[in-house]
Amino acid sequence: MKSLVTILFSLFLLFSPFCSKAISEDSQTSKSIELAQGLSAAFENAAKVISPSVVNISAVKHAKPIKQKINPARRGQNPFQNPNQNPYEDFFGDDFFDKFFRHQMPPQGQGQGDQFQQGLGTGVIIDKEGHIVTNNHVVGDADEITVRIKGGKEYKAEIVGADPKTDLAVIKIKVPADLEPATLGDSDSLKIGEWVLAAGNPFGLDNTITAGIVSAKGRSNVGIVDYEDFIQTDAAINPGNSGGPLVNLRGEVVGINSAIFSKSGGYMGIGFSIPAKLVKNVMDSLLDNGRVIRGWLGVMIQNLDEDLSKSFNYEGTKGALVGDVTKDSPAAKGGLRQGDIVTALNGELIENVTHLRRMVAETKPGTKIELTVFRNGKTDKFGINITELANEMAQQTQENSENDIGIALRDITPEIAQQLGITKTKGVVVTNIEPGSVAFRAGIQPGDVILQFNEKEIETSQDFEKSLSSQDKSKGFRLTILNGEYKRYVFVKPLN
Repeated sequence: MKSLVTILFSLFLLFSPFCSKAISEDSQTSKSIELAQGLSAAFENAAKVISPSVVNISAVKHAKPIKQKINPARRGQNPFQNPNQNPYEDFFGDDFFDKFFRHQMPPQGQGQGDQFQQGLGTGVIIDKEGHIVTNNHVVGDADEITVRIKGGKEYKAEIVGADPKTDLAVIKIKVPADLEPATLGDSDSLKIGEWVLAAGNPFGLDNTITAGIVSAKGRSNVGIVDYEDFIQTDAAINPGNSGGPLVNLRGEVVGINSAIFSKSGGYMGIGFSIPAKLVKNVMDSLLDNGRVIRGWLGVMIQNLDEDLSKSFNYEGTKGALVGDVTKDSPAAKGGLRQGDIVTALNGELIENVTHLRRMVAETKPGTKIELTVFRNGKTDKFGINITELANEMAQQTQENSENDIGIALRDITPEIAQQLGITKTKGVVVTNIEPGSVAFRAGIQPGDVILQFNEKEIETSQDFEKSLSSQDKSKGFRLTILNGEYKRYVFVKPLN
């Protein structure tokens, strides 16, 4: 009996470490499963919170007839766009940031056979009155807007206000039923690596939720819109997600999805969302005024590099270099000069040109600000009274894809000038050209900068269109064009 006890005790000592290890492994696995289930539950809850506030947007634009003859092989496509190519691709390269909103133009429209463009996007309900936030590129040019809410009911919508400079718009539907508005979250508190969900209608697939993390914050100088402060995310977003919400795990809207970095036109792991803080500022201004009121300083500014900084005896590359000061502007009246380096606004350090432009734009007109400026080796402070950016509509970056000489134009911005490697800040750049058009036959190319129309200075797309509309085109006209470092003259005349 004693021997049996001894044997059993020895066996216990022999196998007890393996038993302990098995118990330990089971415990570790259980904890891992609990953590995974907890994260899954958080995703489920966020999706449940945001889904009732997400809507499907269908926008239709009736195409205007154009005077140039279209190649039948390309009928049904934008006449100024390669059917398989982004309209900016020749100019900006095939890595240019694609918009989600893909227009589809069938060969024949409805009714009288008119052509039309139709596309799908997403929006998010922001109040019980029926206001919805989406992207400007989803609804900005639409003649008809239809909104489908959760449950399948459809309503006609009208545009309350749009802001191309941030790619935001507010539309409104009239509904008798109660709506479930989303809650705007604090985009400033987002952390790199934080989980987020994208909600929307990719490729027309309603009520789609994808998950990812915040890849970066404050992303600017990407050339999408004038005022950029993007949240970068790897949450899967695709054509049709445009205008949809990016939400945190509480289901709060921390951004509005706006663009993707893509070579294929589909998801490649990098998407951009407009932060909720900027969305709220623009949204409130559109609801109150029907437009966005921005502050104006009146300077042409550029980013610094090491060589420029050294030439001014300035350490570092943060800040914004003043290249020119507009006469009688707030900056001129406040004492700013060409060559000044703005390092801070109201004590907040300036990172770059985009940062300063955004801060000034967000400043209420009539507000006095304090700029910290580096000049001639010394730092000084200047008090400047910000005024309103006048004639906003005339200064907007514009696309013109339907003039009758066959070119699409865009106003020069500091970012575009930098990409082109030029110092010009006035003029219009050719972003695309219709093969076989009058402009094409004259030798105009994408990337050309039009400076003059019959010796008249051209500063904006509107200037060009006014000159073009008042010109007897049968006699032809002369353009002064800049390409790289060289100027040339081009005479444009339709064939008889």
